[in-house]
Amino acid sequence: MNNTQDIRERYIAAAGDLTQSLGFGRNIGQIYAHIYFHRTPQGLDDLTSSLGISKGSASMSVRQLEQWGAVRRVWIKGERKDFYEAAEDFGKILRKALVDMVGRTSESADQLLEDSDSWLKKERAHRNKKDDEDLAFLAGRVHKLREFRNRAHWLWNSPVIRLLFK
Repeated sequence: MNNTQDIRERYIAAAGDLTQSLGFGRNIGQIYAHIYFHRTPQGLDDLTSSLGISKGSASMSVRQLEQWGAVRRVWIKGERKDFYEAAEDFGKILRKALVDMVGRTSESADQLLEDSDSWLKKERAHRNKKDDEDLAFLAGRVHKLREFRNRAHWLWNSPVIRLLFK
């Protein structure tokens, strides 16, 4: 590492890699790290020019970071544009991000399980014996997925997990 800019750029790249691997997109991590490693509040123009991203992408990512409590909007006297500072409560930020990700994934999985149960119930009434074997196999697999989902919900809501991300 040669200078402060080199260190910043390495953290920005690493944060982008991390958030991309978690399924949130590279820009979210890069923007958070960019803001976190600057002493002064950063505006969308700063983000777009430094990171080489579009203003629309920067704006959407900043809104997501605000929802997680990762950045907060600050007022600068004489400026009409929005500027942002990074929050430092990493546990709280991670918890909100994970709740957002797990919540969206869980809702989608729950809906698929419900749809599958409804479909299986209707199909059982209209199938012949050979098809019943296929339906029974599919129903068994869906049942195992539902059991796993129930255990995952229990684990996610456990006191240990809540304490970890407090």
